[in-house]
Amino acid sequence: MEKSFCMLAVVIFLGGFLDAAGALIDDKTESYSLLNNTATAESVTVEPQNQGTDRPTPTTAQTKLSTTTVTDKLLDTKSNSQDSKEENNKKEETDDRKTEEKKQELDCPPLGLESLRVDDSQIQASSYQRMGLGPHRGRLNIQSGIEDGDLYDGAWCAEYKDQHQWLEVDAIHFTLFTGVILQGRNSIWSWDWVHTYKVQLSNDSVNWETCMNGTEEAIFEGNQNPETPVLGLLPVPTVARFIRINPQTWYTNGTICLRAEILGCRVDDPLDIYSSEREPGSKDALDFRHHNYKEMRKLMKSVTEECPDITHVYTIGKSYLGLKLYVMEISDNPGKHELGEPEFRYVAGMHGNEALGRELVLNLMQYLCREYKKGNQRIVRLVTETRIHLFPSMNPDGYEAAYEKGSELAGWADGRYSYEGIDLNHNFPDLNNIMWDAQETAADKSKVSNHYIPIPEYYTKEDAMVAPETRAVISWMQDIPFVLSANLHGGELVVTYPYDCTRDWAPQEDTPTADNAFFRWLATVYASTNLVMANPDRRICHYEDFQSHNNIINGGAWHTVPGSMNDFSYLHTNCFEVTVELSCDKFPHASELPIEWENNKESLLVYMEQVHRGIKGVIRDKLTKQGIADAVIKVEDHEHDIRSASGGDYWRLLNPGEYKVVVWAEGYFPSARQCHVGIEPHPTICDFTLTKTPIQRLKEIRAKGGKIPRDLQLRLRALRLRKLRASTKAINRRRESQRVQQEQLLARRARSSGARRV
Repeated sequence: MEKSFCMLAVVIFLGGFLDAAGALIDDKTESYSLLNNTATAESVTVEPQNQGTDRPTPTTAQTKLSTTTVTDKLLDTKSNSQDSKEENNKKEETDDRKTEEKKQELDCPPLGLESLRVDDSQIQASSYQRMGLGPHRGRLNIQSGIEDGDLYDGAWCAEYKDQHQWLEVDAIHFTLFTGVILQGRNSIWSWDWVHTYKVQLSNDSVNWETCMNGTEEAIFEGNQNPETPVLGLLPVPTVARFIRINPQTWYTNGTICLRAEILGCRVDDPLDIYSSEREPGSKDALDFRHHNYKEMRKLMKSVTEECPDITHVYTIGKSYLGLKLYVMEISDNPGKHELGEPEFRYVAGMHGNEALGRELVLNLMQYLCREYKKGNQRIVRLVTETRIHLFPSMNPDGYEAAYEKGSELAGWADGRYSYEGIDLNHNFPDLNNIMWDAQETAADKSKVSNHYIPIPEYYTKEDAMVAPETRAVISWMQDIPFVLSANLHGGELVVTYPYDCTRDWAPQEDTPTADNAFFRWLATVYASTNLVMANPDRRICHYEDFQSHNNIINGGAWHTVPGSMNDFSYLHTNCFEVTVELSCDKFPHASELPIEWENNKESLLVYMEQVHRGIKGVIRDKLTKQGIADAVIKVEDHEHDIRSASGGDYWRLLNPGEYKVVVWAEGYFPSARQCHVGIEPHPTICDFTLTKTPIQRLKEIRAKGGKIPRDLQLRLRALRLRKLRASTKAINRRRESQRVQQEQLLARRARSSGARRV
């Protein structure tokens, strides 16, 4: 065939696709002709994809051409089509948001190199240096191991340095290709990336046509560094099955290496026997799209309006930029703690660019609300017996930065940190080493506290490098007696459990807690019910094979994380917490959210149900029958204690077995009893009644010059918390004053500028 695919697509695409945009949006279809290199013309149908409608339009790379350039709109080579586009652009500027949403639905999603929907067998290359740099490693955002030279390097790298090298992707089905996203090699030792490249298309992988712009071959700009993704849109979207990236120039001191993602919409082909098979989705009619801060608030508000009797939205503080940290409570009696009812939380968005957890938590809000209204007995039981707190965005400043770039262009780290550049998962007090240091110097290690460890003094200072988001979460933990939690992350497929921090700063070392068996159970519950983690045939995400660990691992055995929220939660409060790495792709495209919900729905539900494992009860004064707050609950042979809540109720997560439990409180005699934990998914009730120490006994102790035992650790913990809250208030006042002064300065400058113009 003499004409290239791109030139042929001008007739196909401009003659029908753009004119049929409205029909496509209305879920109608339009047929076009496509000439195959070796076959007669066949009828095909372009299908719009189910995408988010609030995604910002990504910035594209400029395409070097002799006559024109590619901008963030699709390029046309015919003047009359260009005039039509200009008119469309003007119309779009005046259209309302609904029209803008419909326009964005025409954008094609990624094929799935990053998300692993594209199998290794679908990717080939002209050559490669070795297996660790093979074509299967040419996936957007894939990460390399620490050492170069192993089987898991961070890119496809060609064996030869010439312009005949290529990376090829088989889309399996006819696809309307619209663009390519390119990235350099991920390595701490090597710098390699592609500066410019061509795109070639084929229907049979034998006869190839280079994408043209007018009468010249289109040259696309690639990367200027290894990590920043760059988008190149095809001059004209083109229907084909195979696509090749053909590097033309590359970093002078490097070689041909790249990571890529391909954008394209699947096309119906009547001769394709698999054409009726569609990507799996979800039967749940939830709001599957990415929600920025404003849209997140609207969604949470809509859920509270739909289910006002079981929901309550509150804030725990503000981010550095002043965005409120919203939490939704779901309970049959929202707004207050009920005696004996355990408190559960999901926290997402600690790293702002790890967006899947945020969307899953928002979906979970909708799902619990609607299923409760339908009378789903499992959900009704969960809501009536548990006080659930859903915190979708711990780092909203970081998320907004990643959202602005878009799911495929945010890279691996943009938006990860807070606005101040703080990694929130290293920002909590390191209580591990405080405890371990005390144990090493103590004559009797059993006397060293293993729970409710106070915040260190330095951490309460105004000049301490503590993010406002971290301060808010710590204060939140003090106000609510959480029992169980999960911290939702992204970028891998594994569940990690404490401790995250290793002893003696070892980079990797299994560092178990006293509750290691139960933590492993918690991690296994989530991992074994996650549809992707539980798939024995799945590909590893980057370079670590967590399937050999059954998709769970001790945090320290993976890599040490001093100051993690998991460890702090365990050592400073009663709450057990794990980290769930939800997906290889930190920021999946909106079109992938329905299947990600299905992958995680059962895991999210069954994990919440684990809050009802172990024993629970109320500790009361024998005479007054009032609950005793801050009583210590000690399980024999478990070197980790917990405390009762303000009403005297407690929850101790335990695996099935027989346990001797001892309870004591300041001013009371201790009490002990045997408690049995069965395999049933509900807790064993173990109540305690304590007797006050007689006044005569206290007088005898004083007469002998002895000191009355006091819970000094509890008092120190409360004192440090008051100091932390005081310093937080001072910082907030100072920051608000600076913000007001800045606004006043800008207003004065604006008035001055206006006066000069007059």
